[in-house]
Amino acid sequence: MNVAIIGITGMVGKKILEILSNSILPINKLLLSASKRSYDEDIKWKNKKIKIKSIEETLANKPDLVFFSAGNECSKEWVEKFSSNGSLVIDNSSVFRLDKNIKLIVPEINFNLLTKDDKIISNPNCSTIQLVMVLSPLDKLYKINRVIVSTYQSVSGSGKEAVRQLTNEKKGIVDEMYYPYEIYNNCIPHCDTFHPSGYTREELKLINETKKIISDSEFDITATAVRVPVIRSHSESVNISFQKKPSVAEIRKVINESKGLILRDFPETNTYPMPKYATDKDEVFVGRIREDNSYKNSVNLWIVSDNLRKGAAKNAIQIAEKAYLNGLLKF
Repeated sequence: MNVAIIGITGMVGKKILEILSNSILPINKLLLSASKRSYDEDIKWKNKKIKIKSIEETLANKPDLVFFSAGNECSKEWVEKFSSNGSLVIDNSSVFRLDKNIKLIVPEINFNLLTKDDKIISNPNCSTIQLVMVLSPLDKLYKINRVIVSTYQSVSGSGKEAVRQLTNEKKGIVDEMYYPYEIYNNCIPHCDTFHPSGYTREELKLINETKKIISDSEFDITATAVRVPVIRSHSESVNISFQKKPSVAEIRKVINESKGLILRDFPETNTYPMPKYATDKDEVFVGRIREDNSYKNSVNLWIVSDNLRKGAAKNAIQIAEKAYLNGLLKF
């Protein structure tokens, strides 16, 4: 199988390459592409050196599988060219996520929607993935009426420049600003650009993508997205209202038994999910589960996951591996 990564020098592209080292995918040839300034640079993978090539050259090689992680403009221009050329494309941008003809996939939830005809598969937003991983099994249990989510998103969700800003500010260096304000010792209630509605586009992604993924249930959802001075892993405070009265004990049991979720909910020992424990892990961690005593049939909980792994690279590779095992990826 010939596999390509478009956007290899970005944080998600690098993480895809790292995780592919232990993937079940039978990779014969790996093609790496990035912006012009990186052409012919060497990338080390499995004790080999692979040169970064142009996207045109990668397209000409007709890879069987392509991971796109080079931003919206690149995906707009190139994804359909690769899919028309015979490649199965897994796209990490937001370009196709709400396209009714493109599947938005979290393997543990809705992989069954995919068919051999799907040549473009969209990878959801990082904050969406960890949220729906928890909402989906609870919706099956009690049917959700409403979700209120506040995100506490790490700077790596914005890319290398944002990480550099935080790292420099910790050292007392305030020069190149990715965000409109200093992020060190600060929280910025502003992720992505503002929409005329007053919501940010990150908040709208979370709302609309969640509804598309959990498509067999109708519920209301609202979101507030906040950028916090953490390098890796997003956190979410979530309030969920159900049609039936929930049991905290039953919710804990379902989370504990759900693939991809880890329960960390032991207040007596101060055990709860935090970015420092979720970073470099593939699972979604859940804790602080408790009844909402202000509203009927409702609970509060806290979700943390590594935004570069399950929130992006790992989810994309899981899609590819499952497509391969189910005969949807031909080569």
